[in-house]
Amino acid sequence: MQMRAVVHDRYGPPEVLRVADVERPLPKGDEVLVRVHASTVTRGDAMGVRSAEYRFTRVFTGIRRPRRTSIGTEFAGRVEELGAAVTELQVGDDVFGVVSGANAEYVAVRESGVLARKPVGLTYEEAAAVPDGSLLALTCLRPAYPMQGKRVLVHGAAGSVGTAAVQLLSHHFEVDVTAVCDTKDVELVRSLGAREVIDRFAEDFTKSGETYDVIFDAVGKHSFRRSRRSLSAGGIYISMDLGFMYHVPLLALVTRVVGSRRATLGVGRYRKEDLLLVKDLVEAGKYRPVIDRTYALDDVVEATRYVESGQKRGNVVLTVREGGIP
Repeated sequence: MQMRAVVHDRYGPPEVLRVADVERPLPKGDEVLVRVHASTVTRGDAMGVRSAEYRFTRVFTGIRRPRRTSIGTEFAGRVEELGAAVTELQVGDDVFGVVSGANAEYVAVRESGVLARKPVGLTYEEAAAVPDGSLLALTCLRPAYPMQGKRVLVHGAAGSVGTAAVQLLSHHFEVDVTAVCDTKDVELVRSLGAREVIDRFAEDFTKSGETYDVIFDAVGKHSFRRSRRSLSAGGIYISMDLGFMYHVPLLALVTRVVGSRRATLGVGRYRKEDLLLVKDLVEAGKYRPVIDRTYALDDVVEATRYVESGQKRGNVVLTVREGGIP
């Protein structure tokens, strides 16, 4: 049987993406087949996977052409089929999570993978917008653990990872958060729990004289060199942007032995235990997905252009099943 999915046969601009008929996956013994109702277009999908802007990533995705033509990372939908070894989920369960190739009508996902029942009270579109930003934020911040009692600044606080980090730091770790964002995003970011919000067009946080125990650059647009005077003694600068791979690892090594301030590359990972944690936070009212725009699957090129514009707030969602109707 076939399904519709977003594919790309070569690297390039958003126009290399197209919706095509492909073979529907068959769930293996430990997998469930999920009928996808909503997915997203993430910055990682757009810049790292499809465009391969960071050329070193081609070592993993394919040197001349993509090894995998499918794209997409996070999803929400309903379980349609069970593999023979599946024990915890049932047909008809609403689920959300992370899997490669999520911009499609169906995905096969391991029950033990980054998959969980959809948080109570969220639509499919809202649930699809939860995993990527929140799970990346949690793992990127891990080098700064324990967080309790620290002052943290989040630079790029209005994106998918940034909005997640502000909420997790404020409501889960319960730390003092200062957030930096564009003028248009100040009120949104304040509503997520930041104690102080700095409009980056009106004020340079590095010149305020304030210091922080952790500076988390959620978009890779700052640098340790520019930020170091705003770090307290023993503080840590974390950048999650892959574009800094060339020099942040070297900085991480040097700052371990030179000076009292450290730099490190936040390595994002998707972990089931983190997904379950965020699910609990959503249901406790301590975390909410931020959705900027919603597009139909057929409008994936337009959605991707918007993501690459650098203007999005939170997440851009693709509706695979109109209105979430099975």
